[in-house]
Amino acid sequence: MAAAVLALGIILFPASSFNPFSRGVRAFAIPPLAQVVDQKSFNVLETVLPPAEANSTSGFVWPGVTEESLNAKPFHIYDDEFYDIIGSDPTLTIVASSDTNPLFHEAVVWYPPTDEVFFVQNAGASAAGTGLNKSAIIQKISLAEADAVKSKRIATGNVTVTVVPSTPQVINPNGATNYKGQIIFAGEGQGDTVPSALYLMNPVEPYNTTVLVNNYFGRQFNSLNDIAIHPTSKDIYFTDTLYGYLQDFRPVPGLRNQVYRLNEATGAVTVVADGFTLPNGLTFSPNGEYAYVTDTGINHGLLGFNLSDPSSIYRYDVKEDGTWENRKTFAFVAAGVPDGVHCDSKGNVYGGCGDGVHVWNPSGKLLGKIYTGTTTANFNFAGDGRMVVCGETQLLYVTLAASGAPIS
Repeated sequence: MAAAVLALGIILFPASSFNPFSRGVRAFAIPPLAQVVDQKSFNVLETVLPPAEANSTSGFVWPGVTEESLNAKPFHIYDDEFYDIIGSDPTLTIVASSDTNPLFHEAVVWYPPTDEVFFVQNAGASAAGTGLNKSAIIQKISLAEADAVKSKRIATGNVTVTVVPSTPQVINPNGATNYKGQIIFAGEGQGDTVPSALYLMNPVEPYNTTVLVNNYFGRQFNSLNDIAIHPTSKDIYFTDTLYGYLQDFRPVPGLRNQVYRLNEATGAVTVVADGFTLPNGLTFSPNGEYAYVTDTGINHGLLGFNLSDPSSIYRYDVKEDGTWENRKTFAFVAAGVPDGVHCDSKGNVYGGCGDGVHVWNPSGKLLGKIYTGTTTANFNFAGDGRMVVCGETQLLYVTLAASGAPIS
């Protein structure tokens, strides 16, 4: 029997018919800003372009859709589990923008006491002039202002973006996370003399900072990138990679690209994983059983792309003693690279990719995308049903049904 199309966008699929979005008989009301992606429609293409023309940097617009249609309804449903994540009426609003300066890049962190979200400028971007000559900046917005304009698609000028003058300044901040009522930033460092470091910042004035660690047994880290707190042990985990060097503001690296663990009580810094090309984003499942690390190896900064390197998310089992084992390829991303990575309260995994935020269930099945049509280096939940997305030259506010994992 053919699927029956009902009024108000409700589709009823009979259990006996094959449909990838069906679990028995269930009616789905497609939200106004959502669309269902038929993955079978592009399994066989009349023409498959060569790698120089079709690759992770080119974007994918398959027959039957256009870039305009993909943007018009930005919540792309690849699997019916995505309905529970986006809810009945998700929204996406551009709340701030810049010309070519990538002001909205990384380190998206919600601070509940003031209901503000912090984020940082791209360090090392040519359009920003940051990196070696000047440090990237920390900024913040009020979520009350963002929520007031959530019914609009474009609301630039209605939300104030405020520069945060950390003291002493966090030099070239990148990743960040909540920690004991404050925020830890991964500072990438600057030149030979300002080492990469973890900075703990007070999220309210005077935004005073303390350096937690700036070396591994006397050796400079390469370019610290992202941070995550284990939900039960509260140990601090962080990635070290090469982007400061690949963007010409850090020296030739002197360590492997690795993931480290800092026990703040003892001061012990240990390595928990290596074998990456360019480790980047980092997060834990809400129960702490799994760690997720993104490898953005295809993107070599100013040196260009090596398209046969990883654009992947890896999952590890986290042992009771804090060490990791059983590395698994969790996902490979076809659009850009998976940069920032976070989990929601149910353990679904979200990655900032080349065309927006991709969402997988805990087994690695792609459920859907929050499509921005542009590079989304990072994003984060802001409690229940709210998300802030950094799109380099755009800052976006999203409302949906899912909630963020508890804050450490």
